[in-house]
Amino acid sequence: MEKISEAVIAKVNEEARALIGEAEGKAREETGRARKLWKIKIKEEKTRIRASAEEEVARIHARSSIKARQEISAKKSDVITRIIDMADSKLSAFNADERCLSKLLAESLGALGEEKARIYVSPKDMATVRKLLASDKELAGRIVEVRKFNCLGGVVAEDIDGKLRIDNTYGTRLEMLLPQLLPEISKELF
Repeated sequence: MEKISEAVIAKVNEEARALIGEAEGKAREETGRARKLWKIKIKEEKTRIRASAEEEVARIHARSSIKARQEISAKKSDVITRIIDMADSKLSAFNADERCLSKLLAESLGALGEEKARIYVSPKDMATVRKLLASDKELAGRIVEVRKFNCLGGVVAEDIDGKLRIDNTYGTRLEMLLPQLLPEISKELF
């Protein structure tokens, strides 16, 4: 009986060792799969975090780039505005002589195409225009009236009825030239 009992215990121990070995093997397999899965998940998480960080870097770079371009554009605009203001200031301070005003008057009257006209000039040019008209009787015969006009300088010619007006003032001429000059100024400065 003892032999049977020993044989049964040996058989049970052997089966127990086999079951334990099998369980340990399955546990190692499970642990290995869990480690592999864990490594895959860590790699995926690292990839996701890296992609997210790269996206954030791209957004920050894009915002910075846009802001820098806006600041550069604003500075360029400020420079061009200062140039235009300086031109306005120079034109405002410019005292036209008779020759200059005579040429502007001839251009304005020619464009108007009327025999008689009314003209408008800057208050600072009023004396020069009167002097010009006093010395040029033909021109004086075409001008019915000279009125003061708030402008940088130059001449505005108007038909007698006030229906047609030719603006040949410095400000208007500058406005007409700016679209042509701004690209050249920008090219030179920037």
